Amino acid sequence: MNLLIQIRRTWFDLLTAVQFLTRVRVPSIPYERDSLARAVKFFPIVGFLIGLGSVFLYFGLAPHLPLPIIGLLIVVYLVSITGCLHEDGLADSADGFGGGWEPEQVLRIMRDSRIGTYGAAALVLSLLARVLLIASLPRTQVGAYLIAAPVLSRWTTLPLSFYLAPARDEDRDHVHGQFDGQGARIARLTTLGNLLIGSLLTFVVVFALLRIRAFVPVLVCAGVTLVTALYYQRRIGGITGDCFGATNQLAEIAVYFCGLWV
Repeated sequence: MNLLIQIRRTWFDLLTAVQFLTRVRVPSIPYERDSLARAVKFFPIVGFLIGLGSVFLYFGLAPHLPLPIIGLLIVVYLVSITGCLHEDGLADSADGFGGGWEPEQVLRIMRDSRIGTYGAAALVLSLLARVLLIASLPRTQVGAYLIAAPVLSRWTTLPLSFYLAPARDEDRDHVHGQFDGQGARIARLTTLGNLLIGSLLTFVVVFALLRIRAFVPVLVCAGVTLVTALYYQRRIGGITGDCFGATNQLAEIAVYFCGLWV
């Protein structure tokens, strides 16, 4: 009976990860206060599923369309299936860190639903970079990198949420389960066990796809995660949901870049 309960809970965790990171409709699942914090271990698996869609799209269109158009359509697919979740975080983070000096000012700007100059520039550059990089990936490696990039970029959430606390003071009180923003539902709430499970899943997938070439994107992605974590801690004393999205976008671009560099 305990095994069945554990299998059921694991299934719910996976569905929670899919529901949170994508626009894909999933069966109704019971809400639990710590459901998202438990689900983070499956974020890389959701990245794997998203990457599979990119691979099918690429090779389905390759015989018919030029590579730049294919790159554009894949990015359209990526932002559509995720509901621009990470793009929104990147834009808000760019506006906040670019336009604010004090932590309170940065966080206030991040909360503003309007997009500013820094956010617009970051969003355009992110979209353009991904279109160009995907279109330029070597044909022999494109499938592996189209999967490795979303897997590694979703992995960044695990160490960030394990080490960093919520940046906003009102988010630090989890006693009554009151969270201001999705980032507070996982910040400093990811357990060591979930970090290790999610990391193992990530590295198994990436090394199976890239073999010896996996070391470079893995190290680069870890570097992006470390640098952004230190930056968030220094600037705002923790992390927000927008910061998770920003690191995700930077890591995804970095992995695609590795596909051209190595």
